[in-house]
This record gives sequence, C-alpha cells and structure tokens, in this order.
Amino acid sequence: MSETRRRLVRAFWTVDRLLGGERPPTRTQKFTARHPVILSLLTGAVWATFFLLLPDVQPSDYVIAPIGSLLLGGIFGLAALYERRRQRRLRRLGLWDGS
Repeated sequence: MSETRRRLVRAFWTVDRLLGGERPPTRTQKFTARHPVILSLLTGAVWATFFLLLPDVQPSDYVIAPIGSLLLGGIFGLAALYERRRQRRLRRLGLWDGS
C-alpha cells in the first residue's frame, strides 16, 4: 500500500473515531451490518411506493421512481457496508466482542 493511501486511511479512521466510531454498535447498526441488501431493497421500495402514491402522478414518474429507488437503495447499501467494515474493525481492535 502506498504511503499516501495509508495516510488517507489513517485520517479517515481518525475522523471516524472523533465522531464516535469506536462506540459499540446499537441493535439497529448490528441489523444494518448483517443485512445490507435487505436494507437497500426496503429503502428503495418504500421510496418508490411513497413517490408513486403522491397526488398527481405523471407518466414520467413511473420512470423516475425506480431510478430514484435504485440510487437511494444503493446509498443506503453502501452505508451498511461501511457499518459492517466498522464493526469488523472494532472486533479486530478488541473494542467490541461482537455480541
């Protein structure tokens, strides 16, 4: 790994620690880390349903709803994967026992 990349990784984890990233995860965070795909699908489905239930739905909304749900679900999925990595790091450092 290059020196620049190591510095960036160290800086990222320093900021994470300052924001409380070394605290044990809550029940919701544990669920999120264990089931990132379910979280993504549920988020996308809820967003698309809500979007299509709004009054005065236009034909273009039937194209926007699935695209928006994919994007929003993807963002939530990436956040869940980050949480999984954070929990793995907590276990590796001995800050959390994984329970």
